Amino acid sequence: MSIDTLWYTRCPVPTPLGIAFQQGWLQQAFRPDGITVRSLQETGDPALRESHFDHTLAHSFRQGGNIPAIWARARGATTRVIGLSWTDEFQGIVTLPGSGITDIAGLRGRRLGLPKHDISIDFTRAAALKGYESALALEAIGLHEVELVDLRDPPPNEAGDQPVYPSPFGGSRRHGYLNEVQALLRGDVDAVFVKGVLGLQTVHMLGAHVVTDLGRHPDPLVRNGNGTPRTLTVDQALIDARPDLVARFLDQVVAAGHWAAAHPDDAVAYIGRETDASDEWVRYAYGRSVHTQLQTDLAATSIAGLKTFKDFLLRHGFLAADVDIDAWIDPAPLAALAEHARRISA
Repeated sequence: MSIDTLWYTRCPVPTPLGIAFQQGWLQQAFRPDGITVRSLQETGDPALRESHFDHTLAHSFRQGGNIPAIWARARGATTRVIGLSWTDEFQGIVTLPGSGITDIAGLRGRRLGLPKHDISIDFTRAAALKGYESALALEAIGLHEVELVDLRDPPPNEAGDQPVYPSPFGGSRRHGYLNEVQALLRGDVDAVFVKGVLGLQTVHMLGAHVVTDLGRHPDPLVRNGNGTPRTLTVDQALIDARPDLVARFLDQVVAAGHWAAAHPDDAVAYIGRETDASDEWVRYAYGRSVHTQLQTDLAATSIAGLKTFKDFLLRHGFLAADVDIDAWIDPAPLAALAEHARRISA
């Protein structure tokens, strides 16, 4: 099959795909064959951009949060997982000073804010609910023992003047935790869930108290969230028609993770461009060893995390159908890279 364009998309978070893009490796790898590599972030076509979530665009790759990827697969998207990455991040449940909540046990019977956005898959809502469930379970508290309060977006005609931030697809968007901040300040809720760079910046803006940071828990399945692990998916048709192109693309992503481990300062700077943050905020939110956590593989811990998160999404009604994670994963492209490396070194 003759292919002249490949598409890719990544979330505004630490990903080796983002680093490979910034280094120009993707374009260089396919230029000899006259193949153009395009990012969904560059297009203004809403139908194409929606593929970041539903992965319907042919000849496309996606590396980012696992919630949209699992959701799309459950709706019948013919995708395959060819790699997983696990980058720990700040995942905090926070309160305002004076709330009287000092630890997880203090959340029992309190009002926890749960974002509710009118979008195809509300990944922020799912991520927050998973954070609450995981944290409460550490103290044997069930979700039924707290009050979950929906934090809805205001109607467009009632939104008024609100701060906007750069969107990964160009233009601007509302602050990702605006609903949570407003609910806390109004006293509508007692605690909210925030994560990543923007979450930590929100904590400092409010002078908030961090009840718990799940991102620091020793058990990876407690740290399990939308970004732990992140999925690298590709449409099945491209694997079937041109496995060589899939392997070549994957090679650049894997190489970017190895490069990052050997170039910590440069890697952090690249992540800062992806997350719109300074080097200091990157290290604060993702840890000082973030440059070593950009490997793309199929590690057992990552697969277990993907299964755990899928089970959570299914249990809480985020999925239209169950997903067989083992059947979804295609280890062949990674195996082909390993075999190629073995032959070179032999």
